[in-house]
Amino acid sequence: MSSIKVALVLGTRPQIIKSATLIHLASNNPEIELSIVHTGQHYDYEMTKIFFEELSLPEPIVNLNVGSGTHAQQTAKIMLRLEKLLQRQRSDLVVVPGDTNSTLAGALTAVKLHIPVAHIEAGARSYDMCMPEEVNRRLTDHCSTLLFTPTDNCTENLLREGIDRSKIYQTGDTMYDVLLQQLPKAEKTKILEELGLEPKTYILLTTHRPENVDNLENLKNIIEAVIRLKPLIVVFPVHPRTQKQLLKAGLHKKLEKEKHIKIIKPQGYHETINLIKNARLILTDSGGMQKEAFWLKTPCITLRETTEWLETVTIEGANSLVGAKTQKIMEKSTEILSKEKEITERLRNSPNPFGNGNASQKIVEEIIKFFQSKSN
Repeated sequence: MSSIKVALVLGTRPQIIKSATLIHLASNNPEIELSIVHTGQHYDYEMTKIFFEELSLPEPIVNLNVGSGTHAQQTAKIMLRLEKLLQRQRSDLVVVPGDTNSTLAGALTAVKLHIPVAHIEAGARSYDMCMPEEVNRRLTDHCSTLLFTPTDNCTENLLREGIDRSKIYQTGDTMYDVLLQQLPKAEKTKILEELGLEPKTYILLTTHRPENVDNLENLKNIIEAVIRLKPLIVVFPVHPRTQKQLLKAGLHKKLEKEKHIKIIKPQGYHETINLIKNARLILTDSGGMQKEAFWLKTPCITLRETTEWLETVTIEGANSLVGAKTQKIMEKSTEILSKEKEITERLRNSPNPFGNGNASQKIVEEIIKFFQSKSN
């Protein structure tokens, strides 16, 4: 059997991170010829290129440079540019991780060209169709030939939707693979020292989702909550999208006046993991950070009404869904911090439903088996 031509379609920071271990394994496997296709969905240097360097990943073979735009514009641009590339490359398989516009565009382009699609992180569901990510992940799953699920719950979701069990492979979470592999490096970063912080003395805030950042009322509510949380230190790495909206709404100046809030630029993966591990509490609307907090035994408050990672909310206090209401954020933060030791102990003693850290290896093996069975 000749080597399998695999195109891995990435476009955002979380996709790069969760694919890192898989990229290393596939790149070193003689049976796979891996090509990384960067869509350019995150076009800011700090949001993408830094992660390729930090995680020692090979350069993408191309950047489709789709940039910003509406969901339809981004998805359409990726499809138009990717179609030509896949035809030229004669790809045997297209791998799409996560739930971004790049994920959906990669899956739709491939399936229309009759190229099998492998979806990493298949089966995650928030059951909130107002979230663009929910639309992307559902449609991608139903376009896919190989569905790699991270948990029991994700597998059950797919079976309930009528997806054939023979297409589903429960592997665990590739993001957990990366965390285990990169944690020693993350622990050596000097980010706390640079910020003048001691471990377990601060809250970490991140927000970037459209429902919070593009909704002025929600954004104001979140900012008001962290202002009122003084004297607790709040570390706030500001996403470019969030920065733009804060400046537009005049909230950036308001934040700068507050001495207990440390506004910092977006951080690399290792620095972010160090900040999560050493925080007393996480406030976030990121799906990935909910899991990272869970794995690093740091209590999390999610600034959303729903989550695709229900596994993180099964332990009391591990991950609390509060939405973007000022009073709710403050009350839940106070409650969690008052039970901090108890919650941390529960987290330490809880099983990990996201696998054993070998998801990427399982995915590589299943891809090879799939093509071996086709050639027999």
